[in-house]
Amino acid sequence: MKKFLTLALAAALAMSMTACGSETTETTAASTAAGTAASGEAETGAESQGETGEAPETVTITSLDGSGQEIQLEVPYDPQRIAILDMPSLDILDNLGLGDRVVGSASTSLDYLQEYVTNESIENLGTIKEADMEAVMACEPDIIFIGGRLSASYDALSEIAPVVYLATDTELGVVASVEKNATTIASIFGQEAQVEALMADFDARIEALAAAAEGQTAIVGLCTSGSFNILGNDGRCSIIGREIGFDNLSESAIEGETSTHGNESSFELIVELNPDYIFVMDRDAAIGTDGAQLAQDIMENELVMGTDAYQNGHVVYLAHPAVWYTAEGGVTALDVMLQDLESALLAE
Repeated sequence: MKKFLTLALAAALAMSMTACGSETTETTAASTAAGTAASGEAETGAESQGETGEAPETVTITSLDGSGQEIQLEVPYDPQRIAILDMPSLDILDNLGLGDRVVGSASTSLDYLQEYVTNESIENLGTIKEADMEAVMACEPDIIFIGGRLSASYDALSEIAPVVYLATDTELGVVASVEKNATTIASIFGQEAQVEALMADFDARIEALAAAAEGQTAIVGLCTSGSFNILGNDGRCSIIGREIGFDNLSESAIEGETSTHGNESSFELIVELNPDYIFVMDRDAAIGTDGAQLAQDIMENELVMGTDAYQNGHVVYLAHPAVWYTAEGGVTALDVMLQDLESALLAE
């Protein structure tokens, strides 16, 4: 009987100590998150460990909510199970060496991310436009990454795990957006020190392209469903006008904001504006539309062929449309996009 009482007391004491430890951990995590939110910046791994050398349970980052507004979001620190429904975020994670944490990914045709599609141990979570909610839940992620195409599913996905929604800010610029988003993602894993190296040579490449673009006019647009739609500097391919520095004549022809797939144009408008360069992104090729007319077949008509851009060999068909259309915002994607421009502008 005495032995039984001794064991009971020992068990009670152990349970009491466990409860106290849990309460202390929760209090510490809450205090850490509150302090981070107050500063408006995500904690770095080194800062959050402090003098104790212990990593935090959570960090607070700046992300977007389902309506695209910036919020302070508490996420697990150094999560081990990642669900990916956004190719730029997967691109960044891959470059940070964190790809082995991916347990589920949306499908993609991008060649540099194929290992996440063909790997049988990584669950298929649907597409970047339509998530397979059951598959997302089944892979039991610690954190989920999405892009703008899935913003309407933000609340539903948040029921499964914290949702990090990042986007390219055309006013900030593509390059600065890549660095900002890479820093945000890196801060979740304590990998901020890697970001500078990832971004190291982009500024010099932009400067070289800007020198070639100086004083040149351009029309930027995409081909879809047999038509050519123009893009302002607030739409896709904004790097051409904003960072590279072409005088984007499409801006003057657009009333209000650029639509998601560009603003409907006419070939007569191209003749009227008569730009030095025409940049063309083939949307149908980017998304693999069956039976679609090729961008080159759409653009090379009698009207366009009379422009200075065509006569001087300055109609540029962006060589990797899937990257421009579905992956803008990733590190490797930025490299590929700059290569497309360098091939057209610096090889002459």
